[in-house]
Amino acid sequence: MERMKVLVSTAPFGATSATPINLMKDAGVDFTINPFGRKMTEAELAEIIDEFDCLIAGTEAITSRVLANARKLKLIARVGIGLDSVDLVQAREQNIRVSYTPDAPSPAVAELTIGLMISTLRSVQISNQEMHNQRWQRFFGRRLSESVIGIIGVGRIGSRVIEHLAGFGSPEILANDCDPSVAARVPDHVKIVEKEQIYRDADVISIHVPLTGETQGMIGASEFQMFRKDAILINTARGGIVDESALEDALVKKQIFAAAVDTFGHEPYQGPLCNIEQCLLTSHMGSMSGDCRERMELEATQEVI
Repeated sequence: MERMKVLVSTAPFGATSATPINLMKDAGVDFTINPFGRKMTEAELAEIIDEFDCLIAGTEAITSRVLANARKLKLIARVGIGLDSVDLVQAREQNIRVSYTPDAPSPAVAELTIGLMISTLRSVQISNQEMHNQRWQRFFGRRLSESVIGIIGVGRIGSRVIEHLAGFGSPEILANDCDPSVAARVPDHVKIVEKEQIYRDADVISIHVPLTGETQGMIGASEFQMFRKDAILINTARGGIVDESALEDALVKKQIFAAAVDTFGHEPYQGPLCNIEQCLLTSHMGSMSGDCRERMELEATQEVI
């Protein structure tokens, strides 16, 4: 009987635990791990996908071009929370099942979000840069408990962020979600409001929605005009939700105080936001805590097996 062939395109894989690799070995799976050690391009994935039955994927683009070459593929098991990188319509037409691991990364992403809030409120990233340049400068900042926090998207991650914020003296929280039942599930001190009120009134605005046709470009030039001058934007959700060009313009023109961005429209990111000190940038590492990464990889591997 021919052994099932699996391509692991996500990178890294097995770096925090060998358990997912050992599971495939024990199950007699013939697997190949991403030979590039980085996020694969569409062309690279399209070139090698044809011989595999299953794909353990990261955020690389699994487009119709890739799927057209995936003649044997039966399953795409996403390591992570989003499915925007997968052409779901084409996958359905080819009878390719698609799974993901939405619960596993949520604790790590929520904690990074809190860290980015504190760092930008206190200008930690700028002080760090100044110190490395041997310049001693102290910055006045703001505390979370004294800030109005806006949460857009109260799902797995957004709700965890709200829980963590309670440990900082329960700051005023404005929240928005497309699901009206959220109002019955949030703590009493959380006010469910329209997005426009969050844009106008929040000191810190944190994005926790998936990238869809409705959320693509959700925050652009017109939205930034509503922001307070001292507002901070946090995006640990998906690139594409925030118009990066509009964000650059808002920061340069000081329409907003600062931003922290973990996800980008094109990754690896090397764009103009890299030149703005008021923009704290991280390399899509929201889920990159050892325990959460291990759980994500394990769940995706179990789907394959």
